[in-house]
Amino acid sequence: SLVARMTLKAGKITSLAESIRAIADMEDPISHILKKTEVAKDLVFEKMYCPLGVLLIIFESRPDALVQIAALAIRSGNGLLLKGGKEAMRSNTILHKVITSVIPDAVGKKLIGLVKSKDEIADLLKLDDVIDLVIPRGSNRLVSQIKAQTKIPVLGHADGICHVYIDKSADMEMAKRIVLDAKVDYPAACNAMETLLVHKDLNRTEGLDDLLMELAKEGVVIYGGPVAHDTLKVPKVDSFHHEYSSMACTLEFVDDVQSAIDHINRYGSAHTDCIITTDKKSADTFLQQVDSAAVFHNASTRFCDGTRFGLGAEVGI
Repeated sequence: SLVARMTLKAGKITSLAESIRAIADMEDPISHILKKTEVAKDLVFEKMYCPLGVLLIIFESRPDALVQIAALAIRSGNGLLLKGGKEAMRSNTILHKVITSVIPDAVGKKLIGLVKSKDEIADLLKLDDVIDLVIPRGSNRLVSQIKAQTKIPVLGHADGICHVYIDKSADMEMAKRIVLDAKVDYPAACNAMETLLVHKDLNRTEGLDDLLMELAKEGVVIYGGPVAHDTLKVPKVDSFHHEYSSMACTLEFVDDVQSAIDHINRYGSAHTDCIITTDKKSADTFLQQVDSAAVFHNASTRFCDGTRFGLGAEVGI
């Protein structure tokens, strides 16, 4: 999964260029008025977008993150300090050079700084009078460490434990396509499926057996919760709160949609969760009660993405 995150192939470079063009083509957000209210006669209140200031963004592994973050910072008028992981130092250095070489002098090439030494981070985290926001993008450990070391506000979300729940009324052909996409398309991504929840009535049905066979054919290793372990004889999972980031996932059977919701709210990471069902009432209940940033009905968790949402890119997860 680490190598998959670090590799910059031609296709990924092309999609990065496309996402930057999408950000460049957007309406300038700065000073864009969101709301205008006349609170009293001739007294007008305006709410508008403005830059946050200077951002320190610490990210692990993925050099493409540097490109997305830099593009967003330029578009939103924010100053930027970037610290990538040592494993991608050469890629980050080259990408930083490419980006700063095309920033006009009127804007200033120092708008985006690259921090190369890990030792500098501790000193930067003390600069709460200069840096306005820290965004750590990486492991749970990284986010926790940064939060403990600074007075600067931290925007951090560490885990991507995403669930797909197959309800008893699901179209199983659709379920198969969604689950395969959510798990197999890019298993190292934070929006890949890590836990598959299945309504108990679907256990030992032809549709589910076919889905599990397809996952196995793709090389996905399945671990079971207590019920799935007993009935399907798959290896037992140590913890439901686990992010594989690889070709593996957890499977468990639940009693109904409410049981699925309770499971997700207890063991999930509030990233992206999906219900597959033809029952509108079950879908509405799931969409309203799952406490996650993105909640989908009949769509792969892989759709949780800044570019897919028409925002060009995203910073952090």
